[in-house]
Amino acid sequence: MPTAARLGAAALAGALLAGAAAVPALADTAAPSPSAPSASSSAASSSAATSTATSGSSSASPSSTSGVPAGLYGKGDPQYDGVWRQSLALIALQQEQVEPAEAAVQWLLGQQCEDGGWPSYRAEGTPCTPATEDTNATSMAVQALTALGGHQQPVTRATDWLRAHQNPDGSWAYNPGAPGDANSTAVVLNGLLAAGLDPAQVAVGGRSGWDGLASFQLGCATAADQRGAFLYQPAAGVPAAADTIASAQALLAAAGGHLPVTTTDRKDAPPKALACDGGQTADQAAGPVARADSAEADAAWLTARLAADGQRLLAKTPGSDTATPAYDSTAWTVLGLVAAGHSAEAASAADWLAGNAFPWAAQGPDGTNPAATATLVLTARAAKLDPYNFGGANLVQLLVDSGPKPKSAPAAGDPQATRAPGSAITEPDENSGFSAGWLIGVGLLVGVGAGLLLSLNRRRHKPTSPDSPGTSGASDASDASGTSGTSDDRPEQDR
Repeated sequence: MPTAARLGAAALAGALLAGAAAVPALADTAAPSPSAPSASSSAASSSAATSTATSGSSSASPSSTSGVPAGLYGKGDPQYDGVWRQSLALIALQQEQVEPAEAAVQWLLGQQCEDGGWPSYRAEGTPCTPATEDTNATSMAVQALTALGGHQQPVTRATDWLRAHQNPDGSWAYNPGAPGDANSTAVVLNGLLAAGLDPAQVAVGGRSGWDGLASFQLGCATAADQRGAFLYQPAAGVPAAADTIASAQALLAAAGGHLPVTTTDRKDAPPKALACDGGQTADQAAGPVARADSAEADAAWLTARLAADGQRLLAKTPGSDTATPAYDSTAWTVLGLVAAGHSAEAASAADWLAGNAFPWAAQGPDGTNPAATATLVLTARAAKLDPYNFGGANLVQLLVDSGPKPKSAPAAGDPQATRAPGSAITEPDENSGFSAGWLIGVGLLVGVGAGLLLSLNRRRHKPTSPDSPGTSGASDASDASGTSGTSDDRPEQDR
């Protein structure tokens, strides 16, 4: 049922029909992969995108009229994120019981190299170059094929490839041979867990995948406001500092989860911050965070950041001193919190995304961003919200429309959901289908009702004859003016 604030927003929308309503522009795009590579791995990634990519025989789909392969989701250049966004889209759609087109699945399978790894993208017919394969694309493809089912052979080849490229400290790099980073290590662990492997048993020289992840978590030796968070990658001469996206993506792995996230047993208590009470030895304080405490400590740090920044995470883009909403990090935090059992702490951030993240998903330079849209579908479902009506947006239909026509799909969700909600009038604290179309309709009704009321009011005060004593025009104006809207009636622009 619409709240008073929403009815006030509807009345305002009716008034704005005669003018122009400014919708806030929310600028942020999803990274092609979760990692923010170091200088060495960035160079490798760039080389991977510009050189001949990977694999022996190719079964990639023909290109569409836009130059993008017909089986691929999204219209943007797939050079850096083709496998990543395809895998996310397939995971999200499978979760929503949408059977994808065969061309979509075959495109993903055709990108795999003979040695088992995936590149970010390779053009049809180009051979594999091992240096261009990356752990992020491979691990996300593993999660997609595992979710779809029936693809055990390519999944096994992929996990064997991941095991073969584990670093001596137990971590993984974006491209094999580079130093490990928290994001890549976390995403690899997601893939291993999805495939049914125990990261404790995936090891090099006694250093397991869990050990690799722990090497990036900040413990008791760091400042109190950093403890529990993850850094992206240690750098010589640079103080260790918490990294927002690394912490967000590490949480799902630390909680032992993978995509899609299913709701776990809910924990009544909030996340437990890392205990550094001085009772530890110097070695214990300087050592890695214990596996049993890892997810709780990271969840506590992220929850504190959400509370401090309006239930969303913020990040600074390179070259800017201004922090802006980090939609990707916020979504991964919701996924991780739910996997860790802290759905209550995830709820407000999920609501914020429902009210604000539509432009991130659908208004990029190439239209729909399938990676962002799929991430929001997964986030909505994990948070027990409706991805067919997520803050007024039908995310599932938006994602379906960005790729090849699926074989089958269930009936769409709430018929009131729209693919283009008015983000300036969406309140994230209620996920109840308050769509732009509904708003305009109510606004029109309010306008018509106000016109009728004004007409009746004037008739009631009209003199019976020109000679009769009656009320003046001033009283008419006073009666017709009504009361002005209070600040509580104005829509919330950004939460």
